[in-house]
Amino acid sequence: MPASATAAPIHVSSIVDGKKVGAFQYLVVALCGLVMLLDGFDTQAISYMAPLMAAEWSLSREVVATIFSSALAGLMVGYLALSPLSDRIGHRKVLLVSTAMFALLTLATALARNATDVIALRFLTGIGLGAAIPSAVALTGEYSPRRFRASFVLAIYCGFSLGFVVAGAAAAVLLPVYGWRSLLLAGGLAPIALTAALSVSLPESIDFLVRTGADRGRIWRLLCRVDPRLLRAPQAGTFTTDAHVRGLFSGVVESGRRAGTALLWFVFIINLAEFYALQSWLPTVLTRLDYAIADVALVTSLTTTGGIVAAFVVGPAMDRIGSYAPLVLVYAAGALFVALTGATLASARWMLLTVAFFAGFCVSGGQKSLIALAAVFYPAPVRSTGVGWALGIGRIGGIAGPLLFGMLLGRAAPAGAFYAAAVPMLFAAAAVAIMGWLYRPTRDT
Repeated sequence: MPASATAAPIHVSSIVDGKKVGAFQYLVVALCGLVMLLDGFDTQAISYMAPLMAAEWSLSREVVATIFSSALAGLMVGYLALSPLSDRIGHRKVLLVSTAMFALLTLATALARNATDVIALRFLTGIGLGAAIPSAVALTGEYSPRRFRASFVLAIYCGFSLGFVVAGAAAAVLLPVYGWRSLLLAGGLAPIALTAALSVSLPESIDFLVRTGADRGRIWRLLCRVDPRLLRAPQAGTFTTDAHVRGLFSGVVESGRRAGTALLWFVFIINLAEFYALQSWLPTVLTRLDYAIADVALVTSLTTTGGIVAAFVVGPAMDRIGSYAPLVLVYAAGALFVALTGATLASARWMLLTVAFFAGFCVSGGQKSLIALAAVFYPAPVRSTGVGWALGIGRIGGIAGPLLFGMLLGRAAPAGAFYAAAVPMLFAAAAVAIMGWLYRPTRDT
């Protein structure tokens, strides 16, 4: 290792931003993507296990609903209460602990003997899941060059959606033969193996190490892994990073970010309300309209597929032309395609399938893109807190969306409910446009 401590100070983000993406950065993105995949697997797996639990223990619908809600409540706690720890003690530490936490609690759920045990364990599991996501987003954002940051954050969030797909495939194989506990065993053992891989290969946040005065040799070794050309250069005597913040809350709203934070929270609430309303009620609406089960599954899966495809379109657009304009277009188009979902319920099958894909592209893809926007909007010292709090506040929409859409279905024809649900997407587009107007002069803050 070069030993000179007289070289000029290095701003660590300039190293990441100033070179091509290398194998080390792809490794970080891949590991964070795997965390997201297992997070999505655990989140979705309960929907496949619940009917078998209900049959085994003779559970009412209300108890099953509580099982579903317990993990979602835990997620909110994880987002709001634990995500700030990532900015205080390091993203790597929080990712290791949270991944091990939801792994062990998932395995413990396989030993549950009644619904009360499951509800308590799912709540605690949700806390671990909620702590992992903001840390994975923040670490990915830090090791991504600014010009690719939105694309990489969207890429790892695709892992969450792929986790839904993997959960369905595993359920189809395991549940008929081994019962519902087998899915929990798979969902617990995989993150234990991933925790071992993370402990060996996942680096700590360089920004965090600089801010906390860590050993300069450790910081330099990480920078050399980001840019191997530094191995031939003298070691910097000092390192600099983004400005320190007085406190996490003030860091989220200071430097003119107060209005942007309020607008982000507003859009998160709308987007999550639309997402969960669509995912929760679309299968029921189609079933009531006498669609075949295969068509119901295909239409619903296309909304997920559309969201994954969006990551490979919207992310590069955000990196190339700015973070705001592509998202404004996505939400404006989302209003159109959510309305068209209602209009095509009684139309030709191919029309409904096409519209469902594009509705998912805009609603599910918009959610992924919004998280990427948050990762760009907040600076490294408070990125995990900013993303976590936005996701936590957004859960208000995730809870209210299905309830409000259900009320619309009780008062109007299905098509009318979708027409009404399209309107908030226009509000989301307007809010992001205002953010773009406020913050574009400073290049996304």
